[in-house]
Amino acid sequence: MIDARHYAVHEALRDGTPMTIRAARPDDRERIARAFGGLDRESVYTRFFAYKDELGPADFARLDAMDFVRHAMLVATIGPAGDETVIAGASYSTHVGADGTPSAEIAFLVEEDYRGNNLAGRLLAHLSAIARDRGIARFEADVLAENKAMLVVFERSGLPMRKSRDGGVLHVTLDL
Repeated sequence: MIDARHYAVHEALRDGTPMTIRAARPDDRERIARAFGGLDRESVYTRFFAYKDELGPADFARLDAMDFVRHAMLVATIGPAGDETVIAGASYSTHVGADGTPSAEIAFLVEEDYRGNNLAGRLLAHLSAIARDRGIARFEADVLAENKAMLVVFERSGLPMRKSRDGGVLHVTLDL
């Protein structure tokens, strides 16, 4: 079984900058808030389906609830340990699908300056391994139809994908 609470892998950005993908921790609260603060309004809207200026208590409640069974979050960081900068994150929250299948809703956030490094794709791959190890059979996500970048991440993941549309929102299902 993967020790997800202490998960950490070292990779590099496309320009060679060392990066760590690791389990999020409660002490990441400020780092995550700073990463959120670097997003433009439209990026916030495509992620949250609403405009917001800062993360609130409900957003941080997910960080506090990380048990890496029902709720998991990975962050991509650069910089030395202890003085890291969060540049991306991905999380899942489990539920039982309508057909009884163990499922999880997945969400991503990537800093503007680090787009184009396939961070969401890399986080998806690592989070998929953790989820499979926990018996989760599929990921689900609601994505604005105009969020082409996120749809490309899902399409290139290599995971079987289904989509259904409800107005301007696509419901994406990825089989793990």
